Amino acid sequence: MRRYVRVALLCLGCGLCSLLYGSSQLALEQEPGWGKPQARDPAARVRRQRAGARDVAGGPTGAECKNLSISYWNSYWMLPSDVCGMNCFWEAAFRYDFMKTEPAEKMHLAVVACGERLEETVTMLKSAIIFSIQPLQFHIFAEGQLHNSFKGILNGLPYQGKFNYTIYPITFPTESAAEWKKLFKPCASQRLFLPLILKDVDSLLYVDTDILFLRPVDDIWSFLKKFNSTQIAAMAPEHEEPRIGWYNRFARHPYYGITGINSGVMLMNMTRIRRKYFKNDMTTARLQWGEILMPLLKKYKLNITWGDQDLLNIMFFHNPESLFVFPCQWNYRPDHCIYGSNCKEAEEKGIFILHGNRGVYHDDKQPTFRAIYEAIKKYSFGDDLVNFLLQPLELELQKTMHTYCGRIYKVFIKQLTTSIREIYNRRSKGS
Repeated sequence: MRRYVRVALLCLGCGLCSLLYGSSQLALEQEPGWGKPQARDPAARVRRQRAGARDVAGGPTGAECKNLSISYWNSYWMLPSDVCGMNCFWEAAFRYDFMKTEPAEKMHLAVVACGERLEETVTMLKSAIIFSIQPLQFHIFAEGQLHNSFKGILNGLPYQGKFNYTIYPITFPTESAAEWKKLFKPCASQRLFLPLILKDVDSLLYVDTDILFLRPVDDIWSFLKKFNSTQIAAMAPEHEEPRIGWYNRFARHPYYGITGINSGVMLMNMTRIRRKYFKNDMTTARLQWGEILMPLLKKYKLNITWGDQDLLNIMFFHNPESLFVFPCQWNYRPDHCIYGSNCKEAEEKGIFILHGNRGVYHDDKQPTFRAIYEAIKKYSFGDDLVNFLLQPLELELQKTMHTYCGRIYKVFIKQLTTSIREIYNRRSKGS
């Protein structure tokens, strides 16, 4: 008997719920337009999706929901008539800021490649991809015959979501193109015109093709936040030891600081560069970036040796307040070890960015630099970084101990070891 009573009570409860639901639907149907067939407009649906509204089976989207606090809402049949029914709670939740995620900041990296620099440039880009955390946007300036090769290689790399790239032709001002092209090395002075070409890019890291990143690009990119209100660019000193410095011994033009600056790694706030009026020794009037370059070249072209780097030294000699100087381990070159170690920051913390100037990646004069270049060039994406990069590299570096740089080979892999460990830590945390 009790069993029948329970069944009867259950049926009665279900009937009551049905009755309440039916009355709520009748009330909603009295609203203008409710229940009328709605024309399916695919274009409108796409517009809603692009606006961030989620379209569920052609029904009402979150954009139609009334802005009510979540705590205000009651059960479905008690919702006000101008509030969505189906999916209302789910849709409205996505309109709250705490549910939204900001897109990751892109780091802009530029390089200029001419002649036989394809392989070297790709190896540099590869090192940036391996270690960096935030997405990268590559700006590759190259001679026309290299464009298809760059596209073929970069399109074949994995981790496509981690980087994008744009390839540009080499371009100089028409009236002086010949002079700029033959300055120092082919295409080298292209970097001077990046603020004028990449007008929509706020900040940019320029590097030479012979650069290798041994830690995330994110870390040098963070220097932008350390700029004071007058600083527009960041570079490392040309030398740490004045006794072997080039500028302080041989330069026939003004240069920055005690030993000059090296422009192989140059971090720029290009918005500030474009806005700044530069002091100079050619006129009492201050000149903007696009106005100062050609007059500077005409005045000093017979006195400069290192081309565009010398012009940058002259500019920052007259505007020292505009330069942020970062330590030598962010632009570590053979000069820091071939006569004995003279970059104390690298000895303490390791090398962060390796700069293989003097062609050391391609001859046997400095095998320590070449070993690192070859290791990164040969590494295949997806292989274990310890077993296929770090350990084989350390074995090769041990063979270079007959050189001054080889004697401190552990300095070369100190930061690299840390960077690889941090990659695995991030992977274990799912980030």
